[in-house]
Amino acid sequence: MQPLRGISYKIVSVMVFVAMSSLIKAVSENVPPGQAVFFRSAFALPVIVGWLAMRHELRNGWKTAHPMGHVWRGLVGTSAMGLGFAGLGLLPLPEVTAIGYAAPLLVVIFAAMFLNEEVRAFRLSAVALGLIGVLIVLSPRLSLGAQVDHAQTLGAVLVLMGAVCAALAQVFVRKLVFTEDTAAIVFWFSITATVLSLLTLPWGWAWPTPAQWVMLIMAGLLGGIGQIFLTSSYRFADASLVAPFDYTSMILALIVGYFIFDEVPTVTMMIGAAIVISAGVMIILRERHLGLKRARQRKVTGTVGHN
Repeated sequence: MQPLRGISYKIVSVMVFVAMSSLIKAVSENVPPGQAVFFRSAFALPVIVGWLAMRHELRNGWKTAHPMGHVWRGLVGTSAMGLGFAGLGLLPLPEVTAIGYAAPLLVVIFAAMFLNEEVRAFRLSAVALGLIGVLIVLSPRLSLGAQVDHAQTLGAVLVLMGAVCAALAQVFVRKLVFTEDTAAIVFWFSITATVLSLLTLPWGWAWPTPAQWVMLIMAGLLGGIGQIFLTSSYRFADASLVAPFDYTSMILALIVGYFIFDEVPTVTMMIGAAIVISAGVMIILRERHLGLKRARQRKVTGTVGHN
């Protein structure tokens, strides 16, 4: 294990994904979400295939024992991407980022429901706290009154639905990792997302301007690069160690939103985001503590067994 290297890769992946989201947001006024998903997925493929070939893992990328598992993961994962991209066109970038933090909280609930994972009072309390934070972020968009921007209300609902789909996608990934290689999971998601995005063609695609072509292609390439750094980060450090660095995306989103898109965060959004981040970190630290405790118990058991 090389924890500093793992943390560095994780931070780079977060930076790359924020840059990718910024490019998608920049073209969202003229480019439909389904078309953005296509470019994000199709142009990520050469990067991912090249990376797998360099690691001599391309053969495993084609192999699958449960093709339908990849189909279901692709359906919910592509839906999450499309809903998130639609929300980017309607909401400030920091707000989309904050609402998206609901996904790892929902994973805890869905894992208990569909994977029979044990969830104790501490994690449930942290999830409840985090969801309260999400509601605080959403509250200005869902309140009744003349001041409510209906387009932004729709954006908030779309991003929240995307977070639900992203959490379900993680549940499918947790099931797939028992039988599938990581290379296969990454590869087939890019394939399925590319194919599924083409189903949105009847709803109209726009012909991008030269600048938009560049931004869309860059978004796809960055998506592939971000996926590589994200996957690599977990090769060099425990998931519980690198996971909290996901929340650096809020700092980056605030900077990009303010300086690039002229978006000023509200106090309500910042309070809600802080609560959601606190809840997420609580869960991660708890999981790390339990993981270390289980490792010590196994070590003691092994020592006793050898004696």
